[in-house]
Amino acid sequence: MIRRLLAAALAVLATGTVAVVLQQPEPATAEPRGREPIIVGHRGASAHRPEHTLLSYETAIALGADYIEPDLVSTKDHVLVARHENEIGGTTDVESHPEFAGRRTTKTIDGTSITGWFTEDFTLAELKTLRAEERIPDLRPDNTAFNGLAEIPTFDEVVALAKRSGVGVYPETKHPSYFDSIGLSLEEPLLDVLGRHGWRGSRDPVFIQSFETANLRELSKKTRLPLAQLINAAGAPYDWVAAGDPRTYDAMVTPAGLRDVASYADGVGVDTRRIVPVGPDGRLLQPTPLIRDAHRAGLKVHTWTIRNENSQLPVDFRFGNPASAAYPRATGNVMGWLEKLYSLGVDGVFADDPGMANAVRERVF
Repeated sequence: MIRRLLAAALAVLATGTVAVVLQQPEPATAEPRGREPIIVGHRGASAHRPEHTLLSYETAIALGADYIEPDLVSTKDHVLVARHENEIGGTTDVESHPEFAGRRTTKTIDGTSITGWFTEDFTLAELKTLRAEERIPDLRPDNTAFNGLAEIPTFDEVVALAKRSGVGVYPETKHPSYFDSIGLSLEEPLLDVLGRHGWRGSRDPVFIQSFETANLRELSKKTRLPLAQLINAAGAPYDWVAAGDPRTYDAMVTPAGLRDVASYADGVGVDTRRIVPVGPDGRLLQPTPLIRDAHRAGLKVHTWTIRNENSQLPVDFRFGNPASAAYPRATGNVMGWLEKLYSLGVDGVFADDPGMANAVRERVF
């Protein structure tokens, strides 16, 4: 409780809009529950620091995140590191390193042709010479002040930070089929790192997540750690696509599909549009039965991603003048959006600003 109260105070310092949450007089709309929803610091606190850096994870912890989320890819020497993608041209200063100019190449990742620099072509020692940069500077210009200050962290460093700080980790295996195809499987080193830090059991503060299914089914036979099936708003798991399976993510959100997911996973991580769809005008429609159906199947429901900026919120929760140049990156009514999701019974939220999510949680619950 002390950590949460401190986090709420820090949230006010991080963004003045949180103070609005603490001052609003309206009653909470969510029913009190035996267990409050968890807050996952999405790539750390990526609203405040460049994502997937120790700076970002430390900020998320200070703002009250219960879990920090590293996306995991592999180096050439088979060390897991935290990057949004294995292509690092947009998240590091690699382009300014002439010694790595020859590493720029084009690859096909999950059926898409991508040109850039890829972690699997670098040793860990080489990656440690690079520095992180803000991935979306137009949306988060303030984060560019931290460009060049942080290294690419290893998964081991992220877990060590989480253990020291009393929070959990929620790692995502990125492109597992691709990494399997090049002999750099992600699952074994992931379990090895967690095991070395003493996290092996079903009650440990870990969720391992993936947009694919085969690797989660494999993991369910190798570990008792909780697993989460990610479900996008559209498309299909790449392992299904590669196998010629015609099903899409839609098949997963039916009662039967959720029961199948429950045979190998403990929860689902769903796009918010799977819970509250949006119409052609960007406004919210009626909620779906997904939360009810998932809970009946014994699955927890975590939703992503809660972002502060108007451009990242449903139209119903935007603030300001749409004609203003600053409107897309201005903070909208993220407090109201979080309160709605909490009221619908989600078991957790992925938030770019964990302080905002924590302040609203303190008020609602």
